[in-house]
Amino acid sequence: MKSFKEQIADDLDVFLNLSEFAEKHRIEGKQIDVVTDDDQMVKMKNGQILGMVEADVLLYGRSSDFPRELSPGSLLNVDGKELMVVASGSDMGLTEVALKQNRSF
Repeated sequence: MKSFKEQIADDLDVFLNLSEFAEKHRIEGKQIDVVTDDDQMVKMKNGQILGMVEADVLLYGRSSDFPRELSPGSLLNVDGKELMVVASGSDMGLTEVALKQNRSF
């Protein structure tokens, strides 16, 4: 019987499967599989969740694929565009990061 952690890892493989939900994006120069979730972002914005009102993109990916530093205000290069981290969190190997276009000139 598989451990709980092994079952979660299997679930991540389904969620981040390119044939199911995920798409390839270049994050900090590295091609990784991520899921963009516009529906969840809209729900969070409508619920006035702190910081999410400013977000333009919500990405999910394997924590090991993302850079370690994803603090609010830091920049993340996604497909050649510098986006600003609004919020991020990781749980059970999955990282969620909310980003907004960097509008400072």
